Amino acid sequence: MKSLRPTTLRRRVGAPLVAGLAVLALAACAGNSADTDEADLGSSTNQAESGSNDEAGDTVVIGFSAPQADHGWMASITESARKVAEQYDDVELRVAEGTNDVNLQISQVETFINDKVDAIVLLPFDGAAMTPVALQAMEAGIPVINVDREFDDPNAARVTVLGDNYGMGVSAGQYICSQLGDQPDAVVAEIAGIDSLPLTQDRSQGFEDALGECGLDVDARQAAEFTVESGEEVTANLLQAEPEIDAIWNHDDDQGVGVLAAIENAGRDEFFMVGGAGSANAMRSIQADDGVLQATVVYPSTQAADGIKLARLLVQQKAMGDLVEVEVPRTVQLYAPVVTADNVDQFIDSAFES
Repeated sequence: MKSLRPTTLRRRVGAPLVAGLAVLALAACAGNSADTDEADLGSSTNQAESGSNDEAGDTVVIGFSAPQADHGWMASITESARKVAEQYDDVELRVAEGTNDVNLQISQVETFINDKVDAIVLLPFDGAAMTPVALQAMEAGIPVINVDREFDDPNAARVTVLGDNYGMGVSAGQYICSQLGDQPDAVVAEIAGIDSLPLTQDRSQGFEDALGECGLDVDARQAAEFTVESGEEVTANLLQAEPEIDAIWNHDDDQGVGVLAAIENAGRDEFFMVGGAGSANAMRSIQADDGVLQATVVYPSTQAADGIKLARLLVQQKAMGDLVEVEVPRTVQLYAPVVTADNVDQFIDSAFES
C-alpha cells in the first residue's frame, strides 16, 4: 500500500483527532468488560418505549461462534455477546464453544443451519476457511453477521461488523504527532503484532501514514505475536538496540503487559508509550499516571455484541433507529478513538481485562 498524500489521508480518517474524540462515533453501543456485571450493553426490552427498536417482538434465535478465548480481547468478545443478548427478552442466544479449530467451527455453523436458527453471528478463526459454510447459511435463508475477520466473498454475510485497523494506526500516529510534531528528530518506535496478518499490516501502514503528516517516521520496529511473552522479548531487544527513544506505539494491550514488564526491567522512562485495543489495565495505568503508558487506541471488543443487536433487527425486520434507511446497513465499521487521562473515564467501564 502506497503512502497517502496529506489530502488523501485526511479524507480517509475524517475529522482531526480532537474532533474525532469528541464525537466518539458508533463504537460505544455495548460494553465489554468481562468482569463488570453492571456494564450497560444497550437498552433492555423491559424499559423500551412503545414503538422503539428495543420494544419486545417475536423471539429471535441467534447462533454465535467465535475463536477460543485465549486472551482478554477475545474473552470479552463472547462475554459481551452474552450480556447484550441477556438484556433482550426476545433473544435466545445459542453460544458454541470457542475454538481455534477451523473444522470444528465449520461443524458448529452447520449445526446452526440444521437447527434452523434465525441468524448467525460469526467471528471466524479463519475468514477464508469459513466462507463456504457462511454461504451455505445465507443460501438457506439464515442471515450471517460477520464480525471482525472478513469472509473472502461479500455474499457470505448480510452484515459485516469491523474494527478499524488502519484507523488504529492513524489515531496512534496522530496522537504522537500532537506530542512530538515540533521535534523532527524525535525517535519513534513501533512494537507490532504478527507481521503476516493483514490487520497488523493495516495498523502499521496507518501509523506510518499519520506520522508522515508531521514529518516523523518509524525509526525502530519489532514484531511480536500478540502474547505477553513475545511482547516482553521483542521489547527487551528493541530497548537494547535503541539507547534513546521518544515514543513507542504498541499494537496490542494484551501483549503490552509484557512490553511494560520489559520497560520496567530495563529501567527506561525517557519516552512515552501508546497502547492498542483499549484494555482496562492499560486505562487504569493511564488514570494513575504511574509509568510510561500515556494513551491507548481502542479496537472495540463490542463488535460481536453489536452483531447480536443487528441480527435481532434483521430478523424482526427493523432498521437502525438513528438512520433514515429502512434496512440495516451492509457494513458497520467502528471508530478507533485515543484514550488519554483527559477522557479515560468515558471508556474504562466498558474496557476488557488483559
